[in-house]
Amino acid sequence: MASEHNHIPELSQLRTRHSSKWRRYGNDVLPMHVAEMDFEISTGIRETLTKMIVESDLGYLGPVAEVGEAFSKYAATKWHWQVDPQRVKLATDVGVAAVELFRVLVKPGDKIMLNSPVYTNFWHWIPEAKAEIVDVPLDRARGWRLDLDAIDHVFATGVKVLLLCNPQNPSGTVHTREELTALAASARKHGAVVISDEIHAPLTYSENTFVPFLDCGEDAREVGVCITSSSKSWNTAGLKAAIVVYASDAMAKVITKLPEALHWRASLLGAFAMAESYDGSADWVDQAREVLNENRHHLLAELAEKLPQVKTQLPSATYLAWLDVSELNLGENPAAKILAEAKVALEPGTNFGPQYGQFVRFNFASSKENITAAIDRIRAI
Repeated sequence: MASEHNHIPELSQLRTRHSSKWRRYGNDVLPMHVAEMDFEISTGIRETLTKMIVESDLGYLGPVAEVGEAFSKYAATKWHWQVDPQRVKLATDVGVAAVELFRVLVKPGDKIMLNSPVYTNFWHWIPEAKAEIVDVPLDRARGWRLDLDAIDHVFATGVKVLLLCNPQNPSGTVHTREELTALAASARKHGAVVISDEIHAPLTYSENTFVPFLDCGEDAREVGVCITSSSKSWNTAGLKAAIVVYASDAMAKVITKLPEALHWRASLLGAFAMAESYDGSADWVDQAREVLNENRHHLLAELAEKLPQVKTQLPSATYLAWLDVSELNLGENPAAKILAEAKVALEPGTNFGPQYGQFVRFNFASSKENITAAIDRIRAI
């Protein structure tokens, strides 16, 4: 039965929204590209924002202890991770937090590691800090797992920062405690720092266990920083607020070097929406995830029936599916052909790494009807 947690408006109503998803293309295109959900936001977030607007409470962002307290409570309840609320720092968004951390940790021309296929903006944030990218790809043969030996080798060459995606976008991989503990030990051995982007963590499905990097022992606490936000899981990307979480005196010294503007440039509305998300609206994401669980199985069933040439795996987290469409023979740019001929917008695989030209990313945080319509359109090419 539909509830406030999983209600998706009709397509005609969705097309009246103002976000990039609904304005980038014309009304003849079914947008399944950018990572935002079609769900209506939680009642608690709506009421929080409405109250602040009605009361003209729209000034500059000051101290918001509620965010650290709410995140600490959520982390303890959901992941058994003990977070010191005093070590939760507000940031403008996850991307700005990453770039500012890079500027503290590396000099122009230094190298920063990532693991493709990985979130589009990782490829932009590193050059923004005038650093160079070193890609240590995930191991596809093992189901898109971290290649820990290769990562250790790159650390040994002098690379001092790894930008980790945990869980992984677009593959939906949930890194295990064993993998993350080994990664932390490698980073500490080589004097490196791991910045763990954990924005998709609340969207980990029940058969898997999300493990916060900072909860993987002393090594992880000494070398790690978590950057995250409620914006992805509670569908509030436009509110612009995130957090930086740390767990050691060593990382506290890094955090003190971040510019004060990292806090002040965040949104007042975003900060209080984030506090509400992690506290009063925690059940919203649980129930939304149940719908997404049904959707991921629905998508794979539709692919198996209608496009069996497409290779993929059931994502362990996120509402994103990573599809190998090479056997559809759609040319050098499958996403462009699908957009032009099927009128379905998907993210091109090359956004996640230059070697993934025959992949596309499919956002299934929509209705089953829209998912089916997208697959039917692609099949008709």
